[in-house]
Amino acid sequence: MPALGEFMAGLVKRNPNEPEFHQAVHEVARDVLPYMAAHPEYLDAQILERMTEPDRIIVFRVVWEDDKRNVRVNRGYRIQFNQAIGPYKGGLRFDPSVNLSVLKFLGFEQTFKNSLTGLPMGSGKGGSNFNPKGKSESEIMRFCQSYMTELHRHIGQYTDVPAGDIGVGGREIGYLFGQYKRITNEFAGVLTGKGLDFGGSEIRTEATGYGCVYFAQHMLAHVGDSLDGKRCLVSGSGNVAQYAARKLVELGAKVLTLSDRSGFIHDPEGLTSDKLDEIADYKTRQRKSLSDYAQESGCSFIPQHRPWAIESDAAFPCATQNEIYPEDAKTLLANGCKIVCEGANMPTVAEAAEILEQSDILYGPAKAANAGGVAVSGLEMSQNSMRYSLSRKGIDDELSKIMIGIHERCVEYGAGSNGVDYVKGANIAGFTKVAGAMLAYGVI
Repeated sequence: MPALGEFMAGLVKRNPNEPEFHQAVHEVARDVLPYMAAHPEYLDAQILERMTEPDRIIVFRVVWEDDKRNVRVNRGYRIQFNQAIGPYKGGLRFDPSVNLSVLKFLGFEQTFKNSLTGLPMGSGKGGSNFNPKGKSESEIMRFCQSYMTELHRHIGQYTDVPAGDIGVGGREIGYLFGQYKRITNEFAGVLTGKGLDFGGSEIRTEATGYGCVYFAQHMLAHVGDSLDGKRCLVSGSGNVAQYAARKLVELGAKVLTLSDRSGFIHDPEGLTSDKLDEIADYKTRQRKSLSDYAQESGCSFIPQHRPWAIESDAAFPCATQNEIYPEDAKTLLANGCKIVCEGANMPTVAEAAEILEQSDILYGPAKAANAGGVAVSGLEMSQNSMRYSLSRKGIDDELSKIMIGIHERCVEYGAGSNGVDYVKGANIAGFTKVAGAMLAYGVI
């Protein structure tokens, strides 16, 4: 069995200058390599080496015109990572931060996340360095149409089913699906996150935030505790953060913070449903920052900082990757935080994650805790195939069952004398299903 250092040295050599991807693989390899030592069939078939190499990487030019008729050029991507247990499945991200390292880390994480749901979905990720912020509706439409003109060659309901991610919401999915339909002359479930009027699923927008809170609820219940009365820090203010906050309030927790790139708001009395409605209007309809909301509402606003220094019982990082650093992890622990549950993808840097894992708090990693979004995407795929729509309650019930199943699989592989290691449990549980399928197919 290769040592972790030896394995990572080879991966870094093959994938230079991709720190996010290296971080994601290291976290998995640390747990999976010892597990593989007891299962030589995985070693002989080079399963982990094959899992860390995408099936294919598609990079293309996206040319569009802005409202002043200036020609603009962006780069488009689709990484089809692993198709062992189902069609490639994963979001599209439109953001200036998009590059191969970020997308490969997201696609690799998606392999394990999708496996954990128990649904037949492979893994993929894509997007563009296009920034929809500040663009007009017409500019966003023209960009999406140009992007899909190339992407449509590589996707399909039985091949690759993208969804939304940062910068790609219902509006962008609508434009992308409209262009796919125009080009292919078929109405197929080739994108998820669609509007309810044309094949979308109930609670898809809410699913990642809801699922994260459900997972936290199960972790606490496993040790005889609950979310009721817990003081919660939530970072971010997009869909994941907003709906995590709403579900926390519904379950009796007190949400103290939300954040964006300008800083964070702090409400010691707790954000109510009415306040969350106001924030949603600012962020979604008016497209303003939390600093604007704070100025007009009188809420406390701390510029250019993250919320982790506020005393709390629970933390829900729901913004983006690498937002909890070692000093933040130490501060959370010093302030009495009992649980950290990740709503964003890999929001905790490796050194901070190690601090949390070595503590006695509950730590729910993203690949388990934020799988609710892709789980409901999988349910949308099923509904599209059946030409049938489930009710809001039906989807929420299914989401709850899926998150229970993910928690049970993490406990099965992560339970030890000191409690449940959810990171180890998620990594090994996600690995075994995909690895078993890859072995069954032979050397391909």
